[in-house]
Amino acid sequence: MFAMLNPQQIRAMRQTCEDARSRPLTLRQRWESLHESAQIIGAMAHLAREEYRGRIALFPSIVLKSPQKQQEIAEQGLEDLDALIQPGLTALLAIEARGQDTTAPALALWREVHSARQSLMKWYWAQSA
Repeated sequence: MFAMLNPQQIRAMRQTCEDARSRPLTLRQRWESLHESAQIIGAMAHLAREEYRGRIALFPSIVLKSPQKQQEIAEQGLEDLDALIQPGLTALLAIEARGQDTTAPALALWREVHSARQSLMKWYWAQSA
């Protein structure tokens, strides 16, 4: 299934991400912001919108209940994810601004982001068990 977003929806999603980056964020806000950025990438790859529920939505709560050292590792993981997403998203927006198709590069980036996020959550749950 393809999720086609109109330009106004994409602009609103971008603005949400830009607003979030302009102020200090809690772990939960950073996690949600990363999820929204991933949604923009997914939309550019013509993927269906991924719902923010289940293990994805629970992740910040689990992290905040864990020991400080594990919280620090999760924070570093979020920084790493952000370092992966932001340059890639900037490049995708530049491609889109030139009127070129973003599907293939967006799909490649989305797969990397999805894999990194899943790895972080899987590692974290293994440590918390």
